[in-house]
Amino acid sequence: MMDQLLSGVLLGLSAGLSPGPLTSLVVEKSLRHGFREGFMVALAPLLTDLPIVAAAIFVLSRAGAANGVLPAVSLAGAVFLAFLGIKSMAFSGVAGEAGTENPPRSLRQGALANFLNPNPYLFWATVGAPTIVSAYAESMGSAVAFAASFYALLVGVKTLMAFLSARSRSFISGRGYVWTIRALGLSLIVFAAVFLRSGLRGFGLL
Repeated sequence: MMDQLLSGVLLGLSAGLSPGPLTSLVVEKSLRHGFREGFMVALAPLLTDLPIVAAAIFVLSRAGAANGVLPAVSLAGAVFLAFLGIKSMAFSGVAGEAGTENPPRSLRQGALANFLNPNPYLFWATVGAPTIVSAYAESMGSAVAFAASFYALLVGVKTLMAFLSARSRSFISGRGYVWTIRALGLSLIVFAAVFLRSGLRGFGLL
């Protein structure tokens, strides 16, 4: 269970800090309207991800018995994580701009941005769902530990970003934030290597 818990923490932390449409919206709403609106955007994954997660787990649990399906998914996950890791390591900062908007509709806009973002679909199809299916084979608690820790860190980190953005515009361009994202990008590449090894072993290439 500890392995799944740690995986959820690291992947959730990476997802929470990674640049993307939801992160940009959290920053924008916090700068324009304050912490509450940024927090509403941070909650969006809790509303939009459930059908994505359920569909990915359902498909994988049915297809998992087919030879080559899970190794192929592992290889796809390795490519996806490597892409995100390289993108994060090249990150140089996010620009935010103050403004006005009435009403903000932050939760609706955050949910829409996340639902239309391909990254949650790719993550759960190639990384999240295989991890949960594998964890569930060990125990229900392991699967719950992964999902709970992932979303606690994902939402928690974006909530912290909203809090800091609302109080300090300099945080968005701070070097500490940039280097944190780059370090997490490196951790994603490590995860990619793990998935690559798993996929190659599944095909008997290692």
